[in-house]
Amino acid sequence: MWGRTTIILAAIGSLTANARPAAGQGAGPERYDVVVYGGTSAGVAAAVQAARMGKTVVIVEPGRHLGGLTTGGLGATDIGNKAAIGGISREFYRAVAAHYAKADSWRQQTHDEYNDRRKASGDDAMWTFEPHVAEAILNGWIADAKIPVKFNERLDLKNGVRKRGNAIESIRMERGLTLEGPVFIDATYEGDLMAKAGVSYHVGREANARYGETLNGVELGHKGHQFLKDVDPYKVAGDPSSGLLPGVHEGGPGVHGEGDHRVQAYNFRICLTDAPDNKLPLPKPPVYDPLRYELLLRYILAGQWDALKLNTPMPNRKTDINNHGAVSSDNIGMNYDYPEADYTRRAEIFQDHVNYHQGMLWFLANDPRVPEKVRADVNRWGITKDEFKDTAGWPFQLYVREARRMISDYVMSQHNCQGREVAEDAVGLAAYTMDSHNVQRYVKDGHAWNEGDVQVGGFSPYPIAYRSIVPTEAQCSNLLVPVCLSASHIAYGSIRMEPVFMVLGQSAATAAAMAIDGKTSVQKVDTTALQSRLLKDGQVLKWTGPKRAPSVDASKLPGVVVDDDKAVLTGQWRYSSSITPFVGDHYLTDGGDGQGDMSARFTIRVDKPGRYEIRLSYSPNANRATNVPVAVRDADGPHAVRVNQRQKPADGPFHPLGAFRLTPDVPAEVVVSNAGADGYVVVDAVQAVAKGVR
Repeated sequence: MWGRTTIILAAIGSLTANARPAAGQGAGPERYDVVVYGGTSAGVAAAVQAARMGKTVVIVEPGRHLGGLTTGGLGATDIGNKAAIGGISREFYRAVAAHYAKADSWRQQTHDEYNDRRKASGDDAMWTFEPHVAEAILNGWIADAKIPVKFNERLDLKNGVRKRGNAIESIRMERGLTLEGPVFIDATYEGDLMAKAGVSYHVGREANARYGETLNGVELGHKGHQFLKDVDPYKVAGDPSSGLLPGVHEGGPGVHGEGDHRVQAYNFRICLTDAPDNKLPLPKPPVYDPLRYELLLRYILAGQWDALKLNTPMPNRKTDINNHGAVSSDNIGMNYDYPEADYTRRAEIFQDHVNYHQGMLWFLANDPRVPEKVRADVNRWGITKDEFKDTAGWPFQLYVREARRMISDYVMSQHNCQGREVAEDAVGLAAYTMDSHNVQRYVKDGHAWNEGDVQVGGFSPYPIAYRSIVPTEAQCSNLLVPVCLSASHIAYGSIRMEPVFMVLGQSAATAAAMAIDGKTSVQKVDTTALQSRLLKDGQVLKWTGPKRAPSVDASKLPGVVVDDDKAVLTGQWRYSSSITPFVGDHYLTDGGDGQGDMSARFTIRVDKPGRYEIRLSYSPNANRATNVPVAVRDADGPHAVRVNQRQKPADGPFHPLGAFRLTPDVPAEVVVSNAGADGYVVVDAVQAVAKGVR
């Protein structure tokens, strides 16, 4: 949580987010049954559960606020299926609903409609809220349970963990505070306690081959949050010798599917308002360089203004604005050091993100080169007077989307997300899309290009293994890690949601209490008994609702099948898996954008000459194009076909394009494009089935 333990230099002056008193407090170690390091939402849930189970518990928080991102600006809760959330996590969202049910003054049209839909669906919780409301709820819980909180206390990164054998005996803070206990929980976003306890972890993206995945590592096929217009990346447009604009790096992106050290981008979840009586001016950062936004300016002047498009209405005329599009609030490529950095370096990275994000808003609102319409759109917003009062309206929490990830005896992977592997020792469910923000920006064909964004969903809620929140026993026998849990990069992108962290925090504390009572390691806790207690406390461990239809396994299909991951793509296709059936893990959609700019070229190779029926796979829907152009080139030359993708294919996901003559010496080609399309165009796979092989 170093995002809450640094200095934010707002435009109105210097504000200390973590004023540190003089060292030397405390006469000796303090002892608790459960020591929770990190006051994130997971840390609060863990502490509350430990107290409910009769254990003494303390929260040690490096900053001076509880709740992490839940109270730090992320008011538009990300969760794929709300029915997957139970226990203390759901209690929190019910408490939000109860608060606003009593506060009629908050209502506005969009939220009245939202609330009506929520109640009509039987949802007893509310999933959008103001930061100060979330903080008041969590602080109230801690006060009611009489849980001590040690604010402004950071782990000593040099000598902060003392172990005996494979067990932590005590942890020591920088100012001397020492805490002992039989069980510890690392609920931070960074995983410092986990790392200093000698537990294995990973930073960056694994290669696809590591866990047999398709969406990990360098990702050159996905086109979400990509440039929709060509933008020159050089300081002097058209002159490579002038150097690259800030945020664009030298060299290529790497090899598709290979691992690297890069970390998905961070930003802030900004709470803005258009209410005149609660609005403060957008601050100008202390370090402001308009050249950092030259790429954004060129993108806007090219006709693409979408940087603030992901703007979710909150109560009381507020909003939670997140990154959107090719150039927005994500400070791409500037956080690689953060996960393993010391506090000084993290402070520098934090402040750079403040400067970048505040500077972007200031630039859009004030630079005369920005079109007047855009400036007017931005200037209707301001930061709020009644949020983040001790940091002049700016969030105290950096959105650390991913830092360290533990490597334990069980690593959650893409296979878990998509239901090919099911963890039997479930301690909660995850339900969000596999979501990674971009990790780098580079030059391709003389234009700026992003890499790393993945958004693949369409699967049912799935269980998270208990083994993924405990280390290997030989490394540490009394530590639980509900936030920096054991997961691959792409699986973590699905799990890393605040409601899920609260679920896992509660489960971790339950296991901690059972380990104490059983005088055993956390790894040897009886998972059947653990699950029984979790169910008693309202957790959801098994999904019994509607399930997504399974995707089609290409290896079990007849003939030659070429999936979309083998196609040569032109333009900015996007991954999707929202409508079934489809072949493999996903399909591609043009998103209804860039008509005529996109194509997918499939190459079909056969072993024997003859006539083959060539089929195109797509998932039908009412928004699809009725006139998708498909070009087939066989041994006899080119052929043109039109496909109505609103109609259900004749054979599973496959629609026959016709019979064609194929030979081993001349590969056939199938090219699908969106030229002249009157709706969304979908590309999934092609299949060639022999009709009369000689």
